[in-house]
Amino acid sequence: QLQLVESGGGLVQPGGSLRLSCAASGFTLGRYDIGWFRQAPGKERKGVSCISNSGDTTWFASSVEGRFTISRDNTKNTVYLQMNSLKPEDTAVYYCAASEGSYYGCPSNNYEVDYWGKGTLVTVSS
Repeated sequence: QLQLVESGGGLVQPGGSLRLSCAASGFTLGRYDIGWFRQAPGKERKGVSCISNSGDTTWFASSVEGRFTISRDNTKNTVYLQMNSLKPEDTAVYYCAASEGSYYGCPSNNYEVDYWGKGTLVTVSS
């Protein structure tokens, strides 16, 4: 019943930008802390960025700090991940995740996630 749907992925050249969206259905997204995770081929899913339910707390993995921006519009039940200066190593399936309660204020670890989206593929290549 509770669903998260990612969109905005695709093919982009190195140095380019993409904006991912995570739309919630079946529940009010504003009640949840939201994380963005990614999983590269053959690797484990890892946290990229997260934002608290109010938007007051954000976190970014060191690999994307300064390049990615996370935001949310609770009136639209949507969370965004703006990705700039993309690198080939950013290539992965990106997942939106919702947490009912995260230790650090927003979910940066898999064990903090209560609901997962199905993912959207981002490919950074020339």
